[in-house]
Amino acid sequence: METFNTFADRMKNIGVMNYLKISLQHALYLLHHGMLKDAKRNLSEAETWRHGENTSSRGILINLIQAYKGLLQYYTWSKKKMELSKLDKDDYAYNAVAQDVFNHSWKTSANISALIKIPGVWDPFVKSYVEMLEFYGDRDGAQEVLTNYAYDEKFPSNPNAHIYLYNFLKRQKAPRSKMISVLKILYQIVPSHKLMLEFHTLLRKSEKEEHHKLGLEVLFGVLDFAGCTKNITAWKYLAKYLKKTLMGNHLAWVQDEWNSRKNWWPSFHFSYFWAKSDWKEDTALACEKAFVAGLLLGKGCRYFRYILKQDHQILGKKIKQMKRSVKKYSIVNPRLSY
Repeated sequence: METFNTFADRMKNIGVMNYLKISLQHALYLLHHGMLKDAKRNLSEAETWRHGENTSSRGILINLIQAYKGLLQYYTWSKKKMELSKLDKDDYAYNAVAQDVFNHSWKTSANISALIKIPGVWDPFVKSYVEMLEFYGDRDGAQEVLTNYAYDEKFPSNPNAHIYLYNFLKRQKAPRSKMISVLKILYQIVPSHKLMLEFHTLLRKSEKEEHHKLGLEVLFGVLDFAGCTKNITAWKYLAKYLKKTLMGNHLAWVQDEWNSRKNWWPSFHFSYFWAKSDWKEDTALACEKAFVAGLLLGKGCRYFRYILKQDHQILGKKIKQMKRSVKKYSIVNPRLSY
């Protein structure tokens, strides 16, 4: 480590024009190795560097250096906040610790706020800043920061920006319509995100029919991805919602989603191989998938038939109910079953 520090200092002196960039890289290296005090000292030295031309790139580097310094101050603030939470307000040390917490938050805010106004991906800085704003009750300020971060067109597309805004709105018990608007954009960026199941729930509870239709689309979208094929919650939601949709005479909604998938979902989800594998690994998952398969492909579907033939004492009743529902609501003519 000492050798590296010596090398870094030498590089700063040789490459004066790149002093700030080298200092930042040095500080990040120190942070990575848990040397927080050394990293903070390094950043403070770089912050006071006054040589060279005042270019826009230099300004961004200084903002970045200050922001990382702010992140270190946030770390200290977070520890102080934890210490404060363990004290009673009547404790003689409470006021001193509270003042210390406030001082660190002020320093952190000053160092981070300039950076997050510059277009870029600043997730850890935004999260830290918003946490402090919320802690001191500035919910309007926190929402403004998150809204700008998510919606400002000058910033690059960033799923996390919408996730942070949604989680904030959820904490604030915001109206359902606001949360739907945020998750709708996240759905367009990452349709397989785990929050899509919450998105479906919000859409399902909405009074708008267009939201109910979108709720079905979202579930199909989640299960298009290989990483979600074993998600039993997604299959439960789809099984239940498919039946509800068909009972509500919205066959066209189901057909709209199925038409683009009918050539690849059967082998992707509902093959004989998957039926055997799913039943062996997770019988509950297999039952949910079998119900969906039956509704979409008819009672002749291999997956559905395999699960139907299994002898399971606990799931026997559910399998019989599933068989009746498939017979009544399947979108496929039995003679055309796969």
